[in-house]
Amino acid sequence: MKCQSCGEPATVHFTNIVGGKKQEWHLCRECSEKQQLLKNQELNLSAILQTVIGQQLGNPTDELARLTCPACGIKYMEFKAGGRLGCPQDYKVFQSALEPLLMRIHRAQRHVGKIPPHAVADAARQLELMTLRQQLRHAVDEEHYEEAAQLRDLIRAKEANG
Repeated sequence: MKCQSCGEPATVHFTNIVGGKKQEWHLCRECSEKQQLLKNQELNLSAILQTVIGQQLGNPTDELARLTCPACGIKYMEFKAGGRLGCPQDYKVFQSALEPLLMRIHRAQRHVGKIPPHAVADAARQLELMTLRQQLRHAVDEEHYEEAAQLRDLIRAKEANG
């Protein structure tokens, strides 16, 4: 995208919504400094998280306010104020308060992230190899050595084709 003032590559993208109407600016660094668009605009992540968390959780109950993680010592109110958990154990300790928040943010209670396109095929291949190895172990345990030899060769062929 190009700067709307000088035509150089735009590195600052500013969106402002006023009266329900969206206004966008795409400027290079120099032009954005000249127009001082970002001078009074500060990105306060803590305040943004507090707004999101506060809207979702509302006023904490006395029970939540007293909760403290036994592993890291963070209190629920510290999490609510700062927007950061202290350790993985906090998800269990603060579960009743976090579930509605996670549903709002991720639309799920478990975040799985993105999966590379090739990972699905690799996972299927690994599952097939694991199944073949289990069959091989079973054939050896049952002393079906001809079947075991065929499974061994099949596993080697599949691993070689990778």
